[in-house]
Amino acid sequence: MRVKEANYLEPGEIAVTTVLAAVLAFVFIVPFLWMTLSSLKVPAELFIVPMQWLPKKPQWSNYLRIFNEFPFLLDFRNTSILVVVNIVSAVASNTLIAYGFSKIEWKGRETLFYVVLATLILPFQVVMIPLFILFHRLHWIGTFLPLTVPGFFGSAFFIFLLRQFFLSIPNELCYAAKIDGASEFRIYSRIILPLSTPAITTVIIFSFLRTWNDFIGPLIFLTDNKLYTLSLGAQQIMHNLDPKWDMLLTLGVIMTFPVLVIFFLLQKYFIQGIAMTGIKG
Repeated sequence: MRVKEANYLEPGEIAVTTVLAAVLAFVFIVPFLWMTLSSLKVPAELFIVPMQWLPKKPQWSNYLRIFNEFPFLLDFRNTSILVVVNIVSAVASNTLIAYGFSKIEWKGRETLFYVVLATLILPFQVVMIPLFILFHRLHWIGTFLPLTVPGFFGSAFFIFLLRQFFLSIPNELCYAAKIDGASEFRIYSRIILPLSTPAITTVIIFSFLRTWNDFIGPLIFLTDNKLYTLSLGAQQIMHNLDPKWDMLLTLGVIMTFPVLVIFFLLQKYFIQGIAMTGIKG
């Protein structure tokens, strides 16, 4: 009797899996495809009933108008600054905190970790007003500081993700390094971080997506148009009495493109980071 190998799929199972994957891919692709095609239409074509997928005459000029009629470059610069700073802070702070929760033995470590983990229960809307009052008293409203400084104090989700990954790294490596006289920081920087590329890449992707798509944070803390991000810029297009739907869809396509590029370039590490997180805990 032949024993079925692990991770082996029968032809029927492969067919079902392929069909389900194709259906799910279609569900996710259709809205993006509609947005891309609609960005090439004139406003009148967007509301034709029944809906027409293809534009009668592609309006490639919509992508030029986004630079001429909209402060795209300024908003893109502001968004990029926030993205870079938040990625750096996420990697620097959360890896260090996760190392302390996973590789250093100290009294109350597990209890404090669960307290940190419990903060995930609190949605941003609950702490929004206290944060605004705090940043107002610090005179940070109207600057990038409320959107960047908190990242240097860690994120409960990133700490959990990295801690679980660090736990899968054998402690024997750390013990051997300590015998050779290595300090905790040297072990962290020379052993743990190089072995944690998938988890760190996952943190980078999540941090990028969180900052790139963030709307409520900039809406609350930014008061100067010169500091607006792309998400706020899109809201400004909608705020007009005559919304420019073609420009809004064009901006949507442009904002989606970097997300797709980042994911396809780093998807191998992203999948490894998610798959290997939680192996040990």
